[in-house]
Amino acid sequence: MDSAVKYPTPQGNPETAKFWKQTVEGKLMIKRCTACGEAHYFPRSICPFCFSDKTVWEESSGEGEIYTFSLTRKSASGPYAIGYVTLKEGPSLLTNFVDCDMAKLKIGQKVKVVFKTTDGAPLPFFTPVR
Repeated sequence: MDSAVKYPTPQGNPETAKFWKQTVEGKLMIKRCTACGEAHYFPRSICPFCFSDKTVWEESSGEGEIYTFSLTRKSASGPYAIGYVTLKEGPSLLTNFVDCDMAKLKIGQKVKVVFKTTDGAPLPFFTPVR
């Protein structure tokens, strides 16, 4: 994506405030349940696996691999690629792929998080590891 792209300002809430605050520091935060041990994304206080409220914040490495993706070649805003990335820590998340040749994206490709500036907190996206 071009640096001239204007990204939307994220709309947070009290439950995700720490997540957005940490993006300013270049950190991708996930939650881990201390009851069952599972990591999850998007960050929320109730574990989606066992429904426990015993969750803690954890910094993700920001590294993962493409699980699947879709490339849209024609749109009003130009070509873009979205897909699921499975983080090293386990959770998968829906994201956009940026700063890359989208025609060369492949399932299983290693990617890392990058943050793009908005009028509010930076947004996390992923780009292939070079």
